[in-house]
Amino acid sequence: QVQLVESGGGLVQAGGSLRLSCAASGRTFSNYVMGWFRQAPGKEREFVAFISRWSGNIIYYRDSVKGRFTISRDNAKNTVYLQMNSLKPEDTAVYYCAAGAWPRQSATSYDYWGQGPQVTVSS
Repeated sequence: QVQLVESGGGLVQAGGSLRLSCAASGRTFSNYVMGWFRQAPGKEREFVAFISRWSGNIIYYRDSVKGRFTISRDNAKNTVYLQMNSLKPEDTAVYYCAAGAWPRQSATSYDYWGQGPQVTVSS
């Protein structure tokens, strides 16, 4: 089992920044691919970014966040981050971190999930 605890959500104006953190416990964090997903009201959960296991040398983003969001991991701290800059109202959603075995965009590829902090971007 892997437990994921997120922090860093909140309310921000358009153009602002937030950093989400996701702390893992339970198993060897570096062995897991880490992903971020989000779900807006009335919409399906969607992929945001993933970072590969160990060195994290493989990173992928959905097109709408490229150049604005940065995913990173610190294996010594068992934590993955999502730095979100130039936020837009359409980024408003509940954000979830997830841990899995394979670097995929599909939510079904991830076995463990955090609780999902709310991110609200006002216009």
